[in-house]
Amino acid sequence: MRKFALILACCGAFYVLLFIGFRFLTDVGALEKSYPHVIYNKKAKTARVEIRPKPPAGWVNLGSVSSLAVAAIVLSEDWAFYEHNGFDWEQIRDSMEKNLKEGRYARGGSTITQQVVKNVFLNGDKTLSRKVKEAILAMRLERQLTKKRILELYLNVVEFGEGLYGIGPAAHYYFHKPASQLNAKEGAFLAMLLPSPKKYSVSHRQRGLTRYAYSTVKSILGKLLATQRLTEDAYHAALNTPLSFEDHPVVVSAGSEPEDEDVEDSVSRSAPTEGIESNGTEEEDTSTLPEEEVIEEPLTQDEPTEPAPSPGQ
Repeated sequence: MRKFALILACCGAFYVLLFIGFRFLTDVGALEKSYPHVIYNKKAKTARVEIRPKPPAGWVNLGSVSSLAVAAIVLSEDWAFYEHNGFDWEQIRDSMEKNLKEGRYARGGSTITQQVVKNVFLNGDKTLSRKVKEAILAMRLERQLTKKRILELYLNVVEFGEGLYGIGPAAHYYFHKPASQLNAKEGAFLAMLLPSPKKYSVSHRQRGLTRYAYSTVKSILGKLLATQRLTEDAYHAALNTPLSFEDHPVVVSAGSEPEDEDVEDSVSRSAPTEGIESNGTEEEDTSTLPEEEVIEEPLTQDEPTEPAPSPGQ
């Protein structure tokens, strides 16, 4: 018992020192006015992040992203984003229950704030110490930055495909349009990709939605309907309007949709509407990039063939 108490005390001391060290060594406040640049190496298929004073070419301001696309991503990834302070204990609990039930890692519990921290400041180590660092930095990020800024950072560093980072490049790559012009179904498709972009972008490669993709897009559109961002008519119209890359789209009438597969139910309670604003004008640079490059524009190949590790994952 004494030995166990000693080990516990040592662990506690270690994490207290870790907290103090990260409190002073990592300046998360720099992201208030500086910008993360995702540097992707095509040969090594690796990504890293550098923080610089000016935005990268292709950076999209939050007000320049379609409000429906923003809502689709927030409702799908972190529907309580505007309510929590960096952690959503309900999401964590639901994730643990789902993972235990399925006997595998089926769902993560990270908030958008945690994902920003993980992608910008941390490596991909799946260790307890990294999770503690992530927790500390997420709380600090919430105290020092506004929700709007955190969401803008997230939308510009999150991975949507191999070497494809940010919603601006993703909108051009998948739909040949700026992020300001994304409609509800296109936003839902991009949100569907986020848990595993390489795996779920198979729909784009095969020019038609898989059963999983259809079910997930339908579920996200249902969340937009449930939170009154879509009318009933707009929901059914979006569901039956094919995406631009679809050669064999699924068109259904109410009550005849394909059976859902491995997809969560629509939102069980309404998410707040705060912070989801109307469109503005997108600012994007489409310059050519070198071999090791900041990926801020659509890839030129038809579709990525192998996954690029996300920074911090």
